[in-house]
Amino acid sequence: MSLEQRDRDHIWHPLTQHQTAAPPLGIVKAEGVWLFDEAGNTYIDGISSWYTAVYGHCHPELVKAVQDQAARLDQVVFTGFTHEPAVQLAEKLIGILPSHQAKVFFNDNGSTAVEAAIKMALQYHDNKGQKRKKLLAFSKGFHGDTLAAMSASNLSVYNGPFEEHFMEVIRIDPPQVGVSAEYFEGVSEILDIGDIAAFIFEPLVQGAAGMKFHDAAGLSSLLQMCKKHDVLCIADEVMTGFGKTGKHFASQYLTETPDIICLSKALTAGVLPMGITSCTQQVFEAFLDNDITKGFFHAHTYSANPLACAVASRAIDLLQSEEIQKGIQRIQGGHEAFVKELESHSLVSNPRSLGVILAFELNVTMERYGNLRQRMYDFLMERGCYLRPLGNTLYLVPPYVISSEALEQLYEGLRQAIDRVAAENS
Repeated sequence: MSLEQRDRDHIWHPLTQHQTAAPPLGIVKAEGVWLFDEAGNTYIDGISSWYTAVYGHCHPELVKAVQDQAARLDQVVFTGFTHEPAVQLAEKLIGILPSHQAKVFFNDNGSTAVEAAIKMALQYHDNKGQKRKKLLAFSKGFHGDTLAAMSASNLSVYNGPFEEHFMEVIRIDPPQVGVSAEYFEGVSEILDIGDIAAFIFEPLVQGAAGMKFHDAAGLSSLLQMCKKHDVLCIADEVMTGFGKTGKHFASQYLTETPDIICLSKALTAGVLPMGITSCTQQVFEAFLDNDITKGFFHAHTYSANPLACAVASRAIDLLQSEEIQKGIQRIQGGHEAFVKELESHSLVSNPRSLGVILAFELNVTMERYGNLRQRMYDFLMERGCYLRPLGNTLYLVPPYVISSEALEQLYEGLRQAIDRVAAENS
């Protein structure tokens, strides 16, 4: 019996309407940029398995890091204990994070990293005797599927049934190049009221919104305004972190640094689940008090799991290696050339790239998870390209180890997909 058949009996998949969805494809092996299904077909993982496996699947150095750590210490409670993998990872992270980050708090995934960040921000003000209950966030943002993270998000396909339970969030559009003075005046009026606890944002790229880009200078100005009002700035780098924008972190394009940063996905290179919420010394010190209740009473059973810490530490070594940095630069160059090619196509709008991220829209009406989107997904899979269109947005976030030949195969798959849609709409 196939994996597809056995799966159907007991498993409930994410982002899936099981009444209408096709059976899931059974994957039996992964190596480098390649995924292998039960029938022996291969697919290039063009999105690094949701932006995680950026150094390729089953990288031998990452596998060895897990194996070596498993033989020494597999799991231990992180309240009252510490261990070498956690300390080493924290040291390495602080060494590469944007300036002023001083402490790391361990959690389980991207959404819980955001959840912890929002709770930190709310309690930061509460510990100072201030009752600030609102968040400032971008329209069309996405920050996760736990309750506070969903509150900060603004994609109704995920949030619809739960919105009456959300905390209050004031939304603004992300700043674009040349944004007007009136835009910042409007933000200033919001901040002057004085009840905003934190501004949470995806720096430079809104991933789930369809890889929407915004302006680094404008975002820096927003952070500067927030800091003048003691509004904590939370950078959600779950998607953008660890090299995807060309720098280690998208926040490094900014002239103002965040107070809190959320990390996951490529943190552990897709090998094990883990999230981290880092913060400045100033944020940390707001929780220091002889009153125990002013401490941050938030915990996860698998906080700082030694295996996840060990593989994340080794992944940082890979990120800083000459080989990986050259891979990022090579992909960036390929994307820039492909964007120029797409600019002349009548069916394509707004082709863009930043680091290893490439995206563009098709000038057709397409629901986020509708039939046309599904046909495009199937068409690309038939050509060995694993990509997940977001409605009419097609995008690439390939592993940094992808060969030029495999990258060209992804580009050719996209060319053919565009031509297919053009033929259907002619």
